[in-house]
Amino acid sequence: MSTLTQSIRPAASLFVVLTILTGLAYPLVVTGISQAILPALANGSLIQKDGQNIGSNLIGQSFTNPAYLWGRPSATTPTTYNGQASGGSNLGPLNPDLVKAVNERIATLQKADPTNTAPVPIDLVTASGSGLDPQISPNAAKYQAARIARLRGLTVAQVQAVIDKNTEGRQAGLFGEPRVNVLQVNLALDQLAALPKS
Repeated sequence: MSTLTQSIRPAASLFVVLTILTGLAYPLVVTGISQAILPALANGSLIQKDGQNIGSNLIGQSFTNPAYLWGRPSATTPTTYNGQASGGSNLGPLNPDLVKAVNERIATLQKADPTNTAPVPIDLVTASGSGLDPQISPNAAKYQAARIARLRGLTVAQVQAVIDKNTEGRQAGLFGEPRVNVLQVNLALDQLAALPKS
């Protein structure tokens, strides 16, 4: 047996063994454990309505009707909240394109609710690094409560109660910030009061 053959055989054997372990066995074990312990998370945290998947707790959606809670802007292309093109705009704070986009978003919010003179929360006018955020800050949700209440014929307290019910606290009470799931709020609003006729 040549020296080359003696070198190749152990390398090839190790390659086959590692491929089976890391390419087949490990993924199957991890998938099985995750399906057994946390099946909803393992399957994408999907949200269903009438037996149909309508979204995920992990990926935002575009809401433009003023009777809905609006989420954080998305910089994904070619469409907003494109899960296959996660990413931010990469525009710096002095970039004129970012300034223009922020001013346009402020104008859109003010047009949807001209009586609201409160400062616009930053997360309603700037996109996140992923472009897929499903949540906004409680302050950004509260900013929109009066508009939603007026358009749906509800009281601000009723809308705020829905927002509060769908507000998650800090993870483990320590990490991150409180956040409001936009899709969950909008589903709850639809149950509470029908959308106004256009």
